Amino acid sequence: MDQQGAMAASERAQYAGAVYGSLLAASVIVGSAAEGEPPAAGELIILLICTGVVFWITHSYAQVVSHGYPAKPLTWARLRAVVKHEWPLAQASFPPAIAAAFVNALDGSNVVVAWVALSVAVASQVVWGVLAAARIRSTKCALIVSGAVNLVLGLTLVALKVAVSGH
Repeated sequence: MDQQGAMAASERAQYAGAVYGSLLAASVIVGSAAEGEPPAAGELIILLICTGVVFWITHSYAQVVSHGYPAKPLTWARLRAVVKHEWPLAQASFPPAIAAAFVNALDGSNVVVAWVALSVAVASQVVWGVLAAARIRSTKCALIVSGAVNLVLGLTLVALKVAVSGH
């Protein structure tokens, strides 16, 4: 693969990490309310960020061991490149966490905080999916399909939240 092809593959993977991270954040929000009431805003923010960071570390580790280690020596440069490449997965937890903090600062209830954070996570997932398709110069139809698929995945989690928590 030439250098341009490698860069394009890396960008696709970064978009994929952001899409995955957004879906992960939505799943955390849904799962946190499985017992009924959503957690307090501070707890939700910690859950979102910590889960994103743990998955980022896990994916970084998986990339290192799946691409040749220990046959290829692990260098600091290689490790830095891997963790940078996987960073969008963790980053995707920030918008819903920031939204939760903002709504909490406005004195929103825990239910409102959770719904706003979930909406931001789903919207982020859709946007990242469309941006990924646009980055590879997809057709308008492919952009719409990418957005629709990500919206359906996100709305599936919304339906699960309603079914499990009742609010």
